[in-house]
Amino acid sequence: MRFIRVGEPGRERPGVDVGSGRFVDISDLVPEIDGAFLASVAIPEIEALVAERVAAGSVETLGDRRLGAPIARPHQILCIGLNYRDHAEETGQAVPDEPILFTKAPNTLVGPNDDVQIPRNSTKTDWEVELGVVIGRRASYLETDEEAEACIAGYVLVNDVSEREFQIERGGQWSKGKSCPTFNPAGPFLVTPDEVGDVLDLGLWLDVDGVRKQDSSTSQMVFSPAFIVRYLSWFLTLEPGDLINTGTPPGVGMGFSPQQFLHGGEEVRLGITGLGEQRQRVLA
Repeated sequence: MRFIRVGEPGRERPGVDVGSGRFVDISDLVPEIDGAFLASVAIPEIEALVAERVAAGSVETLGDRRLGAPIARPHQILCIGLNYRDHAEETGQAVPDEPILFTKAPNTLVGPNDDVQIPRNSTKTDWEVELGVVIGRRASYLETDEEAEACIAGYVLVNDVSEREFQIERGGQWSKGKSCPTFNPAGPFLVTPDEVGDVLDLGLWLDVDGVRKQDSSTSQMVFSPAFIVRYLSWFLTLEPGDLINTGTPPGVGMGFSPQQFLHGGEEVRLGITGLGEQRQRVLA
């Protein structure tokens, strides 16, 4: 299934995308697409109810209505650095032996087509298309990748926007360059694993003003989503609704020579196979 949240910020209604720009409102069944829902959802029951509503014609057209992030604000946003070998190479760093972990403020989460704001005094705001993993059950000390996969509620497209000066030149604290307002557009969909197929064979891409910057595949990941979930569970407890950004492929602005960054006025488009597309205006 493809869960969405439709409406203005703070007033989003949960729904299920049924294709061709249409969705079924499930706000009478589910108050929110959040940790509580994800921990208890019975997918076959929701699918049956959605099918009944489609058959009855209880379908709405999305039109120009805003899409929020497909999950409500999570308990935490966890991020994995340098998880594509060729991205590590373009930044001049070694491929990590273990996942590099940093955090991102949960209030960075915005909708897939919301504006991205350049932070005050920024000179190096960068883009990063990434596969996001959403946790569906509490996870601690997982022993196998199979256990980890059972804890994944679904996958989502994210733009892990970053300010490289804040991240690298202001004390080496990555979270400082990751947690500015609007720095985590997510969506349009939260796609359940049964619809994703092979999560290690998804194309991902990003354009700035119509010029392709990133074009890769999740097959290039150093650590798989299941491994990441299992690994993280040995250092912290994952809660339903948590979001994990699993790293970006090469083609970020920092990796070009000369480097390229966002300054305002650009349009960023990005997508992942089966997870939809995003479009953001960049505001100075």
